[in-house]
Amino acid sequence: MMEFLAFFLINVVKILKYAILVRILLSWVQPMGSGRFSEILNDITEPLLGLIRNLLPRMGMIDLSPLFAFFALDLVQLGIVKVFASL
Repeated sequence: MMEFLAFFLINVVKILKYAILVRILLSWVQPMGSGRFSEILNDITEPLLGLIRNLLPRMGMIDLSPLFAFFALDLVQLGIVKVFASL
């Protein structure tokens, strides 16, 4: 049961990282982000990215929140592995 929970949590983190990556790539191709797929990506990623944007100082037109989100999600993933490895 614990292995399943660790597997599930790690995959949720991976899916969130992939969603952020796809959102970044779509912002280069389709900057306005119209369409149902873009709305779904925004709904999934905006809670985390918005929180990070509120914590970071403004950098002009550069949005570094995805970079910090990747770093934070890597730390979360590492924490999940360490917690479940110690059980």
